[in-house]
Amino acid sequence: MLVACFNQVLSVSTLEQNWPLEVRLAMYIFLSVSITITIFGNLGIIISITHFKQLHSPTNFLILSMAATDFFLGLIIMPYSMVRSVERCWYFGRMFCKIHYSFDLMLSVISIFHLCTIAIDRFYAVCAPLHYPNKMTIPVIKKMVCFCWSVPAIFAFGVVITNSHVSGINGYEQLVACFNLCPITFNKLWSLIMFFTCFFVPGSVMVGIYVKIYLVSQRHVKMLNNATGNISKELTSQISRKNDRKAAKTLGIVMGVFLSCWLPVFITILIDPFLNFSTPEVLFDALNWLGYINSTCNPLIYGFFYPWFRKALKYIICGKIFEPDSRATNVSEKH
Repeated sequence: MLVACFNQVLSVSTLEQNWPLEVRLAMYIFLSVSITITIFGNLGIIISITHFKQLHSPTNFLILSMAATDFFLGLIIMPYSMVRSVERCWYFGRMFCKIHYSFDLMLSVISIFHLCTIAIDRFYAVCAPLHYPNKMTIPVIKKMVCFCWSVPAIFAFGVVITNSHVSGINGYEQLVACFNLCPITFNKLWSLIMFFTCFFVPGSVMVGIYVKIYLVSQRHVKMLNNATGNISKELTSQISRKNDRKAAKTLGIVMGVFLSCWLPVFITILIDPFLNFSTPEVLFDALNWLGYINSTCNPLIYGFFYPWFRKALKYIICGKIFEPDSRATNVSEKH
C-alpha cells in the first residue's frame, strides 16, 4: 500500500491506471445511489422528529442526532470518497485531504457511538421500564449526545492533524505528495487504539445489551403466558411466538448490519500495519465503503422499521407538513 517516490517503475503504472470506463460508470451509479439514500433517508428522519411534536422523546432525540451524523457523512464525506475510489486519485489537495480524513474518521466514530447509546437507551426501556423516565431524562440525553460528538471530534482531529496515525511509517509523505493519494493508513499503535476504542468496546456493549434485551423480552412473554387464563392461552401463545420472531428479527438485523459493515474494515485496520501494509489499496477502499454503507442502512433500520416514520414520511412527501397545525399531527405507532 505504501511506496516511495523513487519506485517509479512499479508505482507509476500501477497507481495511475484507471478503471475501464464501464466499471467506473457502474461504480459511480452504485455509489451515487448509496449516497442519495444516505442523505435523503436520514434527512427524512431529521425532518420527522424535529417537525412532529409527538416524536419529541428522549429515544427519538438520540435517533435524530445519529441521523444528523449520517446525513453529514453522506453529504460532505462520501461524494469526495466516491471520486477518490473511482478515479483512484485524490484531486482536492493535501490540506483538504487532512480535513476530509478528520471529518471522515470523526463522523464514522460518532455514528458508531450513537448506535451504542441507542442500545443503552433501549436497555433501560425494556429491562428497567419503571426507572426509565428517571434514568433517561432530556438532560441525560443531551450529555450522551455531547459525549458522542465531542470525544470523536477531539480524537479524530488530534490524531490526523498531528500525523500521529502515520508516525514511523516510511514512505507515507512521498506517496501522498508524488501520486496525489489520500490513503487510509494507521501505524501499529493507532491501529490497536482504533480497533479497541472505536469498534471493539462499543460493539461489545451493543452485543451484550441486545442479548440482554432479547432474554428479558423472552422472560416477559413467559410471565404474560403464566398470568393469562386458560381461555386466552391459545391467543397468548400466538402473540408470544409472533413477538419472539419479531424480537429475533429486529435484533438480528441491528447486530448483523453493524457487524457486517464495520468488522471487516476494523479487522483490516488492525492487522494491516503488522503485515507491512500489504493490503491491496482496492480492498481497503472497498471495506471502507462497507463501513459507509452502515450509515445508509441506519435510516432503514431505525427509521423505516418504525410505523411512525412511515406515516411521517407520507406527510413530508405529500407536503402536508406545510399545513397549519401539522406539527400536532398524530403519527403514533398505533394504526
